[in-house]
Amino acid sequence: MADIHTILVGQSGGPTAAVNASLAGVISAARKAQIHILGMRYGIEGLLDGHEPIDLTETLPTKRDLELLARTPSSYLGSCRYKLPDMYENPSDYEQLFKYFDERQADGVLYLGGNDSMDTIDKLSAYGAQHQLPQRFVGVPKTIDNDLMEIDHTPGYGSAAKFVATCVSEIARDSSVYDLKSATVVEIMGRDAGWLAASAALASAPELPCPDLILLPERPVTAEALCKRVRELLERKNTVVIASSEELHTPEGVPLSEAGAGSVTTDAFGHKASLSGTSRYLASAIQNKLHVKTRAVELSTLQRSASHCASACDLKEAYKLGAAGVNAVLAGKTGVMTTLVRDSDLPYATHLETVAVSKVANKIRTMPDALISEDGMNVTQAYLDYARPLISGEVSQLTIDGIPAHIAALDPLEA
Repeated sequence: MADIHTILVGQSGGPTAAVNASLAGVISAARKAQIHILGMRYGIEGLLDGHEPIDLTETLPTKRDLELLARTPSSYLGSCRYKLPDMYENPSDYEQLFKYFDERQADGVLYLGGNDSMDTIDKLSAYGAQHQLPQRFVGVPKTIDNDLMEIDHTPGYGSAAKFVATCVSEIARDSSVYDLKSATVVEIMGRDAGWLAASAALASAPELPCPDLILLPERPVTAEALCKRVRELLERKNTVVIASSEELHTPEGVPLSEAGAGSVTTDAFGHKASLSGTSRYLASAIQNKLHVKTRAVELSTLQRSASHCASACDLKEAYKLGAAGVNAVLAGKTGVMTTLVRDSDLPYATHLETVAVSKVANKIRTMPDALISEDGMNVTQAYLDYARPLISGEVSQLTIDGIPAHIAALDPLEA
């Protein structure tokens, strides 16, 4: 077992309801191993901008602090979307960062994030290996998109899926109260993969099957084809509920979001920074074509911040993956990501492993054909069997004056 004195941990990319549970797992495991734990402010970009690290041992000293942290949404340490340059073309970032690691005596670096964050771990570990430097780099997965390679499912997905399914169930009931023809389009996050939109299927119940249609990035769609399906459904029912990924394409590859919202900006990794507009576009198309009442509902950032609807299974696994990151550093590993391997659906069981982060960085795992219905507008029973365990269990809430209590946010001017 490696002799590790200090671990530096950061959070990167979009927040989730579970990423702080992973941070709590990191802190708990580090304390158990008597390792000093420092927290980056605003990820790698914060280090490069000169933000001083936070001593997490002092900032979150008690077990109750960690329990509150695990129930707190967003990214406690702050986040960023910073793409490290190629180390051969521009080594200055690497020189600055490794000088920083040396000054803080950071033997291990953990980064909690998605596929772009794994790119950061991959590049740092490659630079360290090339220069024979002692630091070890481990990625801890998180993303509500569930689109990481080499993992059964990502922390954050189960809680977001639970929230999406809950909302779709409630929206379907709200939409059905009037004796008139209507269609509701619920827009759900998912840039390149339809995993989160697919979770709307978990809302279906015998007394109210819903949603009627699920639109996924994996299957091209046109407004004309959708209107045809909606017309057929409205011939036998009053209300149609559609769950739509925020990023859909026509068979020609044109994003529907651009039709609804015009051009959009991109982040440092070249990803579209804002994709809202698809639901409004589709609702307008249905209204104009079928002359029925329509509504567009954007769940927006609530999908990743609704800790009041978190999955107990999700938070538990997120915590374990964070702790496993510390254990990987102690075992002398570098250039790896902690991961979950499923052993069975019923009873649901998984175990922890590590995988080379190079197999994850900058790659996208889309939904396989076996999980998508033949018509491309719904999911199969195989998806339901896969996803249902991930939303299981409720998280007990600590409340103050009727509102869930969260760990106090760090003051950026003081941190």
